[in-house]
Amino acid sequence: MGKNKLAKFDDMAGYPHVFQYPFAALQEKGFDMKGQWHERFFKNDHPIVLELGCGKGEYTVGLGKLFPNKNFIGVDIKGARMWTGAKESLEAGMSNVAFLRTSIELISYFFAPGEVAEIWITFPDPQMKKVNKRLTGTRFMKMYREILSGDGIIHLKTDSNFMYTYTCEMVKTNHYPVLFSTDDLYHSNLADEILSIKTYYEQQWLDRGLNIKYIKFVCEERERLVEPDVEIELDPYRSFNRSKRSALASGK
Repeated sequence: MGKNKLAKFDDMAGYPHVFQYPFAALQEKGFDMKGQWHERFFKNDHPIVLELGCGKGEYTVGLGKLFPNKNFIGVDIKGARMWTGAKESLEAGMSNVAFLRTSIELISYFFAPGEVAEIWITFPDPQMKKVNKRLTGTRFMKMYREILSGDGIIHLKTDSNFMYTYTCEMVKTNHYPVLFSTDDLYHSNLADEILSIKTYYEQQWLDRGLNIKYIKFVCEERERLVEPDVEIELDPYRSFNRSKRSALASGK
């Protein structure tokens, strides 16, 4: 691990709004603030919104600035990336922003049923060959349903045609109500102030001329979830790993 990453981890260890819990600690003691985020951390009853795979935390911080009457928590396993948003929100004195370093698969350890109002999934790896790792797959929908309120909303913003098409088909197959959907966000009438917040990777995809896709739907309770039975064309550029894709996007 590089010295820069270690320095960021050490710095974040002193941040009062960053929570880092290894799995062993969760198994032994659990997370003592589960179900009590409002009372013990945010000190209000405003809706809680998660950004899953938050990366540098652009959406978490950006939404926190736009909506002081909501609470935002960025979730990611990569602490060195998270440090950027954590530092910015700390220096800005934002009381409605927090960061949680953990695997998304463990999300139910940290939130009680109904404790979360909305979930943002911003530019995830589409996991074209591994549906059980796909963040809008039915496996994860079950996890989200455990912590979402009854009318909990999920937002997906992606450059991936595969991810967008898959998610649309999953939503259709399981009859989730769709609130908005577009395969070309910045040439639609939906590109408002909220959706125009751009992540680090989003700007790279835009620089490459890729359309940004967006879907917003209600994750209602379902007795049984079904994976869509459709063939979806793969994204050829996704055959590169993240570092190579980043190099391509920056022209290096």
